[in-house]
Amino acid sequence: MSDQLTLAVDASTYRGTVALLAAGRVIATSEIAMRGEREERLMPAIAAALGSAGAAVADLGAVVVGGGPGSFTSLRIGAALAKGICVARGVPLASMPSLALLVAGTDVPVADGRYLAILDAMRGDVYAAVIESVGGTVVRVSDPRLAPRAAVPGLARDHGARVVGAGESVDSAPHAKGLARLDPSLVQQVSLAAWEPAYGRLAEAQVKWETEHGRSLATG
Repeated sequence: MSDQLTLAVDASTYRGTVALLAAGRVIATSEIAMRGEREERLMPAIAAALGSAGAAVADLGAVVVGGGPGSFTSLRIGAALAKGICVARGVPLASMPSLALLVAGTDVPVADGRYLAILDAMRGDVYAAVIESVGGTVVRVSDPRLAPRAAVPGLARDHGARVVGAGESVDSAPHAKGLARLDPSLVQQVSLAAWEPAYGRLAEAQVKWETEHGRSLATG
């Protein structure tokens, strides 16, 4: 990333996280619950991070949003807010891999090595990716995959990786501040018009609808 003021947002779980970076350094953070709330709280969290840094939306030069996979609804909210800010400001939008933020977004840099980052995908499954950290920076991320939770120990052994995730040997959750520890190659500028997060699987509501009606919602 360049030395401009950058807003980072991730909403791949039921916790939304925000970070404000200047010259690649985190200068403010905020986080909120995304589920079970009566009002949308991610935009106020963005405003809080900007306010704590004495900045405003007008000071932003770029926005980076977690691209998933993860919670369908939360990812859509995060993506919509990020796009809206970019349109209003006329600044570029970039995407970062949300699973990498489990390793890059820890309070203290994790040891160099290989990690299997996992997020709950419901229905007994997880989203998983192999992450490699070198010198405190996440330098490689495999394509995310959907796997049975029971397969996690075997996947970790196969890749010589430690498991990182909620309640795992490395207990962590994605945080937008991890942008500061991502190799620049992992942050990709995307099209405001065409880009959507990688949800990983269909939304629960869509699965229920298609099961009930016996056909794909897309063919409606």
